[in-house]
Amino acid sequence: MKLKSRSDARSKSLKFLLIPVAMMACAFLFFRTNSGEETVREDKLKSQLEQRVEISKGIGSAIRSNKLPENMEMEWDGKPVKAQLKLSIDGELQKEAEKLLRTYKPDYAAIFMMDAVSGRVLAMTSFQKDDPNAENWNLKSNFPAASVFKVVTATAAVDKAGVSPQHKIHFNGGNYTLYRKNVMSDKVNKWTRAITLKEAFARSINTAFGRLSLETLHPVDINDYANRFMFNQEIPADFPIEMGVAYVPPERSFELTEVASGFNKTNRMSPVQGAMIAAAVANEGKMVIPYLVENMKDDQGQSLYHAETLDNGHIMTAESAMKVRELMEETVTAGTSRKSFRNLVRNKKFKTIEMGGKTGHLTGENPRGRVDWFVGYAMDDTNRVAIAAVSINKEKWTVKSAELGKNMFKKFFGPIIQDRMISSSTPAAGRN
Repeated sequence: MKLKSRSDARSKSLKFLLIPVAMMACAFLFFRTNSGEETVREDKLKSQLEQRVEISKGIGSAIRSNKLPENMEMEWDGKPVKAQLKLSIDGELQKEAEKLLRTYKPDYAAIFMMDAVSGRVLAMTSFQKDDPNAENWNLKSNFPAASVFKVVTATAAVDKAGVSPQHKIHFNGGNYTLYRKNVMSDKVNKWTRAITLKEAFARSINTAFGRLSLETLHPVDINDYANRFMFNQEIPADFPIEMGVAYVPPERSFELTEVASGFNKTNRMSPVQGAMIAAAVANEGKMVIPYLVENMKDDQGQSLYHAETLDNGHIMTAESAMKVRELMEETVTAGTSRKSFRNLVRNKKFKTIEMGGKTGHLTGENPRGRVDWFVGYAMDDTNRVAIAAVSINKEKWTVKSAELGKNMFKKFFGPIIQDRMISSSTPAAGRN
């Protein structure tokens, strides 16, 4: 089932259905079917959405309190039921995520991991050092998106403007600062440097991304792709998620360069949305909506609900997604997260696993502290997973979020690789 909340020049062949979804802060979600694809039954789509809303309402309080309920009493089809829930959480991945945060003890942190193709939530854990009963930070959009927003800008450049990863950007100034006099100037002098989009993304060069937004993109383009990545709209998961916010100024300006490079505190997102962004890149440009409840039965064992994958359609072409993956892969091999991933990238056992990501750093206000992001994906021929890890520290770092992401990828693919090694080394039965 496909979900769409945007329109563009390519959408003339799309058929839109407006469905009011109750209990979601008066939000309106737009759903579509492609004329070139199998028509999605509107009643089935509407039923799945309404059921997700009811489940979210029923388990919302528990999820906000970092609990994973296995049963609950709720209204279902107008009747009170005692529901038994089968959650999508992978027990081993959940234990690993919890262990990592207990071990490193950052001031605040959250880890959210999902299947990039189906939307199944694999792990979700939250930590606050001074309050073990704090709310689930995965659901909150308090965190500045920071340089993770460069994924949006890069996607717009690649998918809309046709920019390649090897595209050269000329810029003046430092690597990680952003000054008006540098980014707004078109002058080329002896101090001007040239850098590829691939390297600028991997190293998170702010001025280069500011120049990219002025030279190759229109503010409308960046705003369009922010909406495609589901900023400024409700995410119809089966658990409550605060809406991510992105304001893109309507004119080419210094403020636009701040937005494009992620050098502002206005644009914010949740870890759930961060994982969805990485998942869309890994899933050939198709963005899926996460779900936590796989199925639900009443106390008599009768089926009440079964989750189905919802997606936001192709928010970029598969070819563009491959180019953005090239940028994100460079981040873990030679960019800002190379130190965290060095051992895993060099591990011969993991040579068949493609990994990519984007880091982000900025001081946040709620909670106050230095925000450190890693959103990324890992994939092989049969598995694609995405993660968002965020940590906030008031004074001293205890762990980088890229380190958390690396360990979760290792935990997911380690047993898979081991099983394959055993299978390949076992003689085929029945051979003479």
